[in-house]
Amino acid sequence: MTTPLESLRRLPAVGVLAEQRMGGFLALAALVGVGVGLGTAALVWSLEGVRFLIEPLLSEGRTLWVFVAVPAGIFAAWLVARIAAPEVAGDGVPEAAAALAVHGGRMRARVIPLKTLATALTVGSGGSAGREGPIVQIGGAIGSFVSTRFGLGEDQIRSLVAAGAGAGIGASFNAPIAGMLFALEVILVSFAPRHISAIVVASVTAAVTSQTLVGPELAIEAGFYSLGSFYELFLYGLLALVVVAFGYLFIRLLGWAEATGARFPGWTRPLVAGLAVAALIYVEPGLFGTGQQVTNDLLLQEQITAITGSGGEVWWVLGLLAVGKAVATSITISSGGSGGAFMPSLFMGAVVGTGFTRLVQPVWAGPSELVPGAFAVVGMAAMFAVVARAPLTSILIVFEITGARDYQLILPLMLAATLGTFLAERILPDSVYTLALRRRGIVLRRTGDVDLLDTITVGEVLAPASFVATPDQSLADVEALLHAHRSHGVPVVDDGALVGLITISDLGRTLERLEDANVGEVMTHRPVTVTPATPVSEALERMAALGVGRLPVVTEEDPRVLVGMFRREEAVRAYHEALGSSTDTELNRLRLAQRTDPGAGYHQFRIPPGSIADGRRIRDVSWPEGTTLVAIRRHREVLVPAGDTVVLAGDVVTAFGTPGSHQRVIARLNAGAEEPTAEIDLPEIAGPDPAAADGTAGGHEDLG
Repeated sequence: MTTPLESLRRLPAVGVLAEQRMGGFLALAALVGVGVGLGTAALVWSLEGVRFLIEPLLSEGRTLWVFVAVPAGIFAAWLVARIAAPEVAGDGVPEAAAALAVHGGRMRARVIPLKTLATALTVGSGGSAGREGPIVQIGGAIGSFVSTRFGLGEDQIRSLVAAGAGAGIGASFNAPIAGMLFALEVILVSFAPRHISAIVVASVTAAVTSQTLVGPELAIEAGFYSLGSFYELFLYGLLALVVVAFGYLFIRLLGWAEATGARFPGWTRPLVAGLAVAALIYVEPGLFGTGQQVTNDLLLQEQITAITGSGGEVWWVLGLLAVGKAVATSITISSGGSGGAFMPSLFMGAVVGTGFTRLVQPVWAGPSELVPGAFAVVGMAAMFAVVARAPLTSILIVFEITGARDYQLILPLMLAATLGTFLAERILPDSVYTLALRRRGIVLRRTGDVDLLDTITVGEVLAPASFVATPDQSLADVEALLHAHRSHGVPVVDDGALVGLITISDLGRTLERLEDANVGEVMTHRPVTVTPATPVSEALERMAALGVGRLPVVTEEDPRVLVGMFRREEAVRAYHEALGSSTDTELNRLRLAQRTDPGAGYHQFRIPPGSIADGRRIRDVSWPEGTTLVAIRRHREVLVPAGDTVVLAGDVVTAFGTPGSHQRVIARLNAGAEEPTAEIDLPEIAGPDPAAADGTAGGHEDLG
């Protein structure tokens, strides 16, 4: 009996069978969601376990034991990354985005337990970072594991990886709607409808699972706040400006910390970073760990005196706390340990919002009293919008995680998040996530940006795999094969299935073993692939990030079925095809604009002897923009102009265009002519009625 899951492989996508196939895919999305919920619970419990172990040492607030606990935790996490899986170091969100951009969504399953362990060691011991970035990577890895386990195609793998990543946010905060938007806006950088169903199902099931296992501990608490008066919108706009300054500082600090940390050799990097973070925590214990409890206190307006002191100028103390969190988080993320920037950005937003209120409250003369908790909530949304460049996610995630009961704060949230994003993009193009990707040569285009190569798919330009290698073939044979075909790489196929890729670089590393080694020993196993439906722009991004010149092309249904190769030569051909298509589109647009111009009409002129057009082909003449040649009269003969038509002195040319373009033609043809006679006294031929123009009149070649 065929189950819905098996239908993903066996059922054709038509009618009722297509619905069954979609049902199986959504069942897998639900499975991913349950897995992410379990993963979130495991991460929370792991964090609590590490904190339980070190709590006796740190129970008295400021204690020198912090200089042991924090460096030890970060160093242990660094060891996990160094020995077992380098990709578990850092935030986690950039890794999930990179997997989609470069590897077609494929992530190693070992990331799931190792990222959990590394994050528990880093954050549980006091490292100033969040658990949300790591759970995004864990969720993406769960989505990748499930999709590859069931043999899904690349597009479905991408959907489930994004679904797992978004479900991580939904599960971590019990905010499924925000998790969905995070996956679309930050991970996929696309709102393609085909991905939404899987992301929604995974986010909801993950949130339900984690909430059942962990309970309300995941949520951020907030009081009930509303907009006091519309005059306060001015202050919320000013708050957005302040948040942009702090967000800019945070992103710059993170970049500086990464560059500085790279200068420390090996094991010294996590130890130095751990000691620096410990020193900051010793000065201000509120910087310990994720900072969720401090954020809750600010939102509930509890223990403000304990956080900031009892002095009258608490606003600057809060400002220093926000700067301290930015510094501590930047050092922690760049240390080689594991932790995210999500919760720290919410922490900083709440602190900045509260401090801003304390600063302006004494001089505020509005009709209502300012409520620090409301500004803290809006500050959180604005800060995450600035740091992640995700205004929609920011608005809804703050709405969900604070348990807002109505839409009283929706206007301030929208204003601050949108204004903050707009200003941040003008002064710093990268978010905290794309900054990490850019250092690796991966540039994600924002939704709405269009590349010429977005319009061409790999399937339109791929080259057939005219020759392949086998795993048991000798390296000497492969070298001869590559030389004969003048190629730098060849796919490796075993029993009709793609199993690897071997290149000249691989052979160069084993020169001394060419005679006795075989392909299977040195080839790249499970190479990065593309499908015929992949845009050429995306394929080039993967090639650039990996530093390779070719990618195997496989079917959407089965990543083991090789259909061709995509190489740099195909990329060049794709660019020319896209450029030609783009040029045709632009010329058609110009034709339509000319024909619908109220002043457009037909004009005639004579080619003077010695002019730039005399004796030259039409395609070789630089005709003024906005001119369409219609006919050429040579003595008693009338010619239809084409690109190869040679124009001679004395020819009378009929052209369509505006009066301005006609005058430019006359001036250009007369320049340098022996006798400037381009202008002739012939009656102007009336053009078409603009009201009747439909863009199809004419039909002659546009040579302008």
